[in-house]
Parts: sequence; structure tokens; C-alpha cells
Amino acid sequence: MSIPAKLVKQLRDMSGAGMMDAKRALVENSGDIESSLDWLRTKGLAKAAKKSGRTASEGLVGVAVSDGVGVAVEVNAETDFVAKNLDFQQLVREVADAALGVDNVESLRSADLGGTTVEEAVASKIATIGENMGVRRMARLTGDHVASYVHNAVAGGMGKIGTIVAIKGADTDTARKFAMHVAASNPVALSEAELDPELVGREKAILLEQARQSGKPEKAIEMMVAGRWRKYCEEFTLLKQKFVMDPDQTVGAIADKAGIEILGFARLEVGEGIEKNDEDFAAEVAKAMGG
Repeated sequence: MSIPAKLVKQLRDMSGAGMMDAKRALVENSGDIESSLDWLRTKGLAKAAKKSGRTASEGLVGVAVSDGVGVAVEVNAETDFVAKNLDFQQLVREVADAALGVDNVESLRSADLGGTTVEEAVASKIATIGENMGVRRMARLTGDHVASYVHNAVAGGMGKIGTIVAIKGADTDTARKFAMHVAASNPVALSEAELDPELVGREKAILLEQARQSGKPEKAIEMMVAGRWRKYCEEFTLLKQKFVMDPDQTVGAIADKAGIEILGFARLEVGEGIEKNDEDFAAEVAKAMGG
């Protein structure tokens, strides 16, 4: 079948696979992106799953914490230049503060911001700055304490990556270190029990198919899958991850020693999961494929 160059580029960006491998995967799977991604991973041609979310648009993530409530908000713009604009930074700060009083991004867009709504304030900035903007998403956590961290900060409480970690307990210093860890290690879930069941089913199916390709007996295959699944959880669940500041211990063990319970975490990275419009690259791919 004929595969559009744009689809090949999308799969390549998601998987990190080579251009021709991406094309072959799409041909083998009738152009379905998800099935093609699984096919590449089964064949060992895709990079690690956590590489699939790639920064593709600009803006800032703002964080705010108050009285056991913490929020992270992503506000997008078209160029990195605008992220350095003081008016835009002020907007991000105000939007993050407004997010403390709402539960979701839909409510945030209609929240009050000095006599106008957040959505109207964004529209006003679009008119004055001259770039398209939008409040894309937010995360909100509550606990005895919520710690926050911003990576690549351009101003107080805002940067390219923002994280929040809610805890039960009093060790706020350790909680902040966990927020830094989340920024660096990008866990998928707090624990194995909190992994998306659909994701678990897909990952185990991929691991099973990979193990069967070894040609080993079924009992050995079961042991291989169990071992690889354990490694997956150690890499992608926060409590099982090796603590970046002390790799000899897991995050869960550090939390236990500090006498705190991690209730939840959130990590927002600017542009994560948004495909950047790159017509020149798509044309290059089309030329390389001969059409």
C-alpha cells in the first residue's frame, strides 16, 4: 500500500526507528500507527518507550503551590522567543496561580483572572504579542505538602519542565528531591498497580512475542517475560526507580526512611506529544522514498 511521507515521519519521531524501518512497519500494519509502533518494538527497532513523547512546540510550564495544593500548567506559544517575553511569563504566572482554585483545564480556561477569564486573557496576549497561544493542560495534586521543581527555569516557577509531588508526612526537603527525580527520570506511574491496564496488556504482549522469538521452551519464556516485566516496572514506576541522587536505593525505600508516603506526582514538559509541523522534512522523506 502507499504510505504518506507525513505518516512515516510521525512514526519515526515516535519510535526513533530508521526511516525505512518506519515505512516497512506501516506497510506491514496497514498504516496503523499504534500497531506499527508495537511491531517496531517487537522487532527491536524502536527506541525506549519514554522517548516517544518529544518536545515539538514552544511555551512554558508554570508551577504554583499553596496550602497543600500544587499545580503545573502548560501554556503554549509558537516560538521559543515568546517564552522569553516578560508579558508572556507574567501570563503564565497568573494562569498557574488561577489553577490552584480549579480541578481541570476546562475550568481553568473559564476561571477569573483579574476581572476577565483566563481564556480572554490569553486572547488579549495573542493580540498584543502576535503569536497563537493556548492553555493546553494542567495537573493538580493535594497532600500534607506538595513540592515542586522547574527544570531549565527562565523565571521563578516556570520553565521547560515542571513537576509536582504530593506527600503524606513532613519531610519537604526529601519531597523536593523527589520532584527533581521525576523531572529527570520521567516515570509513567507511581506504582505497578497504577499502570494503565491497557498499557500493561500491550507491554506484556510485546515482551511475550520478543521472548518467543528466542525459540526457548515455554517455561523459560515465562521466566523471561517475568524478568523483563520486572525491569520495566523498575524503569517506569516511580517507587521502583533507582533514586537519581542515590542509585543504590529506590525512591520507595528513600520515602520509607524519610517517614513519608508519596501520594502522587505530575510532570509536564513543554510540547510533549505534539507533532511539530515540518513540511521540509516530510518532503525530504517523500523524495527518499521515491514519491
